[in-house]
Amino acid sequence: MTAPNGTAQSEASAAEEALRARHGARARSAVDRAAAACRHAGIDEGQAKLVPNSPESAAAQSVRLSSRSVAALAEAAPDPAADARCARNAAAAATVAAEMAKAHDDSGERAEAAYRSALQASLAAAAAAGGSALGRDEELNSKAEAAETAAVAAARAAGWM
Repeated sequence: MTAPNGTAQSEASAAEEALRARHGARARSAVDRAAAACRHAGIDEGQAKLVPNSPESAAAQSVRLSSRSVAALAEAAPDPAADARCARNAAAAATVAAEMAKAHDDSGERAEAAYRSALQASLAAAAAAGGSALGRDEELNSKAEAAETAAVAAARAAGWM
């Protein structure tokens, strides 16, 4: 029951804002990884196409769409499910870009590790966005955050960032 001063409502709002910050941080990190991997692979923003006709244009378009989605987070009311989906989509874009960077590096050991780490971050973000908790599950969110941190470290080790 909500107190006359709206304490329960403000606590719920604060919790959603905190989740927004967590999902948003993961999404921004994944977009940064994706953009860095594209740069490393020689893919620029101008290669993005509404209907991609090459792996390079698909990678550039996924980074473009994820960047726009992350920017739009600030304009909407917090919604843990939608915010988690945004982070999931950004992590998926980073995986597409990592695949391109790995190919650019002729699948070297560090590039392969960075790609696998990107894939794990994408899977963890998908788990955090899905299920019955829809972005609110603490354990899944923590796993997604740890996977994103590992993906950043692997991308740095590969020289992509």
